[in-house]
Amino acid sequence: MLAPEATYNKPIDQAEGLRRMMNPQPVRVLAVTGGKGGVGKTNVAVNLGVALSELGRRVLLLDADLGLANIDVVLGLHPKYDLSHVLRGERDLEEVIIEGPSGLRVVPGASGIQAMAERSATEHAGLINAFSEIGGALDTLIVDTAAGISDTVISFSRAAQEILVVVCDEPASITDAYALMKLLNRDYGVERFRILTNMTRGPQEGQELFSKLFRVTERYLDVMLVHAGSIPYDDALRKAVKMQKPVVNAAPRSRAAQAFKALARKVDGWPLPNGANGQLQFFVERLIQFTGQEMG
Repeated sequence: MLAPEATYNKPIDQAEGLRRMMNPQPVRVLAVTGGKGGVGKTNVAVNLGVALSELGRRVLLLDADLGLANIDVVLGLHPKYDLSHVLRGERDLEEVIIEGPSGLRVVPGASGIQAMAERSATEHAGLINAFSEIGGALDTLIVDTAAGISDTVISFSRAAQEILVVVCDEPASITDAYALMKLLNRDYGVERFRILTNMTRGPQEGQELFSKLFRVTERYLDVMLVHAGSIPYDDALRKAVKMQKPVVNAAPRSRAAQAFKALARKVDGWPLPNGANGQLQFFVERLIQFTGQEMG
């Protein structure tokens, strides 16, 4: 069962349920990816989620790193279940979601997603329904993808409405971020990427790093890159990681925390998706479809 403070499994009366079906609120789905490990992707996903929660947004963070699911470790949480239990029909989604700091909610280590395409139509419908039921109590879904450009990373990125590529100033990071965008653009027609420059030594370094990536993509790909901002290198973040706390909570006045808060305000101002694209179940439907394609 959920902790007492969790709210996703509160009973919904029939009238409220009907109102929610008639006037579903759009949900922003943001995939945080990077092309390689070590760029600080999970810390970005966690701190962005917490900062958005502190703006009063209802945020769900999905740990989609199948091999090294670690959001629970970063936050010092101890989950009993993960999304694989939902896929197997052993637990409801409400039982899997755990409460994190500042009201952030977390779906831990989604081991089992890779087998999603092998599930029956009934199981797919159950998963879509599970997400649609919480969609009315959600503003933003942040998906922390795995490192690399595996089929699962590609499926999650394609299914999301926004792709935030985390890059730092080292050759492997730039090369791998480019490879990820090239694959998504040339093979799947993804045209827009938001770039977050991480662990920078100053605003100018972040802008120069973005410009470097922009020049190479402009030359070889048909994409639009948008600089979402920069997160500075900050010892406060390293200390927060050791404490198993988001730097936004552990050191709210630090440069890194202030940068994450600025990023959250920017993300909160991005246009919301329209129509069916804005419904959470549409993301799950797309994810199932794309996972099937990757395995086919």
